[in-house]
Amino acid sequence: MSIPQSGGGPIERYEQMAEYLEAGCKPEQDWRIGTEHEKFGYCKDSLKPLPYDGPRSIRAVLEGLRDRHGWDPVEEGGKLIGLSKGGANVSLEPGGALELSGAPLETIHQTCDEVNDHLREVKDIADEIGVGFIGLGAAPLWMHDEMPLMPKGRYKLMDSYMQKVGTMGTTMMRRTCTVQVNLDFGSEADMVKKFRVALALQPVATALFANSPFFEGAPNGMKSFRSRVWRDLDSDRTGMLPFVFEEGMGFERYVDYALDVPMYFVYRDGVYIDALGQSFRDFLKGELPALPGEKPTLSDWADHLTTIFPEARIKKFMEMRGADGGPWRRLCALPAFWVGLMYDAGALDAAWDLVKGWDAPTREALRVAAADQGLQARVEDIDMHALAREAVEISEAGLKARARPGSGGLEPDETHFLSTLKESLDSGQVPADELLEKYHGEWQGDLSRIYAEYSY
Repeated sequence: MSIPQSGGGPIERYEQMAEYLEAGCKPEQDWRIGTEHEKFGYCKDSLKPLPYDGPRSIRAVLEGLRDRHGWDPVEEGGKLIGLSKGGANVSLEPGGALELSGAPLETIHQTCDEVNDHLREVKDIADEIGVGFIGLGAAPLWMHDEMPLMPKGRYKLMDSYMQKVGTMGTTMMRRTCTVQVNLDFGSEADMVKKFRVALALQPVATALFANSPFFEGAPNGMKSFRSRVWRDLDSDRTGMLPFVFEEGMGFERYVDYALDVPMYFVYRDGVYIDALGQSFRDFLKGELPALPGEKPTLSDWADHLTTIFPEARIKKFMEMRGADGGPWRRLCALPAFWVGLMYDAGALDAAWDLVKGWDAPTREALRVAAADQGLQARVEDIDMHALAREAVEISEAGLKARARPGSGGLEPDETHFLSTLKESLDSGQVPADELLEKYHGEWQGDLSRIYAEYSY
């Protein structure tokens, strides 16, 4: 989840909100890659989730990273709730999952080095205090009441609101994890094309990275339960955004959409003020019940944009949000997949050609089928396995065209980061299939074995 935004003055003109988004446009040479991934922490002896406080806790891990590895503390209400260093942030998900929000980097080689450095640092601290971390799309064993709510004002407000607008909001907050990549755009037209490709192919990412077939101690009947959770969270702020594919899509159209998403909060002087269900349009008129007579700043607008959760979204960059958390190789594969599709003009054109004939019901059906069936999904005449193969081939061509070598020139480009996805395509199995095979086979239904075999 995002941290409070800053640096924006008063909104005096309606156009400023679109201009805020447009300010993210960058020349191609300045395009960067920001990778985010979440993981569940647990006590090794009990396999229970980590509390916030105590000798084996989220706070202890954060303090260890701060004291031993040079991270700067981020506090709220006197409590340590995050860290920052060199453009990267470590933050807490509502149920205590630990997230790395990586620095904007030039290549997948760099972002994979960053992931490896982070996991090594976390393991250094975790091993010392008897804690483990695991990358999965959903917590396999834990019940809702076992999951602590982290001491962040934003989460307290969200938790109460989620229980009123959907059936799975608090499940998302406490018991799911994702990996995502944040990418740049060069112009409004470039943003629109990338946004359309991102949304249309998000189900492919869901299928390839599906890694949440268990929930509350048993198979849940799906390959990506995390993706299923998002379908019943809050219809006002989730989904596949059909309007993005309509004529007239641009920054202003996204502003119109975002203004109609009910608010969560306004952040003032270190405090989250309850604005649950209120209207940003009223805020613009100085009629927000939470702050009568006060008008918003661009920082308020930036905060509001972080409370919108479609399958892909824009701020001053674009976020790909459809993949389950997973093992370390897939933490590098996810940015590679999307960079290959998005950062080469030929690949982006080929990706758009692949999806441009689909209508909104088809895109939604693919989203549903990907969560339920993974690579075995089929929608009308679209075979997910074949579609994923085409998408990965386009991505590989895009990475070859980028031709970004690794340090020392040992790797001529970034294509080897796709190898784990190509293995899935060759075998027809994604992580969820492998987990289910082990559960029904050598584990003999003992799901606790997932921790020893799949932790970082």
